[in-house]
Amino acid sequence: MTKTEIERAAPRVPDRLKIAYQLPQAYGVKVEILIKDALDPDCDERLWVPQGEGVAFRPLVMSASHGYFVNILRVRKAGVLSRHRHAGPVVATTLRGKWRYLEHDWIAEEGDLAFEPPGEVHTLVVPDDVAEMMTLFHVTGGYIYVDPFGEALAYEDVFTKIAAMRRHFDAVGLGAAYADRFIV
Repeated sequence: MTKTEIERAAPRVPDRLKIAYQLPQAYGVKVEILIKDALDPDCDERLWVPQGEGVAFRPLVMSASHGYFVNILRVRKAGVLSRHRHAGPVVATTLRGKWRYLEHDWIAEEGDLAFEPPGEVHTLVVPDDVAEMMTLFHVTGGYIYVDPFGEALAYEDVFTKIAAMRRHFDAVGLGAAYADRFIV
């Protein structure tokens, strides 16, 4: 048989790139998360979990199994927010407004990305001329709130975030289980 005859006789096979994966996912793989309009600043107010006066976070991904979380921090007040030490690396992308750390001479503005190494201690400040700051944070590990001399005052991690989400979502009528959609 010639090559042409073989090609004609062969069954038509669709383009394999256009076929969805045909096998089951690996054991233990979690379902992916898709959050429509995740960066919408005007989303349902119930999705913002209060963290303090003028401060709230919108959960995006909470990984209890890997000890990290991704959320948007929204601040609607100026001044010092917190001083904290990171147990793991943090990546922050400013979406709206601006912020800085007392310990550094830079200011993070809309579109800027900051990397914060594990172990660093810094004091988060929103300048007086900012009505609203929103920053997407990917936090690995947790952070420890400290006084100016490093004494531990409190801590926050994926587990305290999940607990706060459950309480808040229950209180606003979404139900505590609403938090599960963000947990991987």
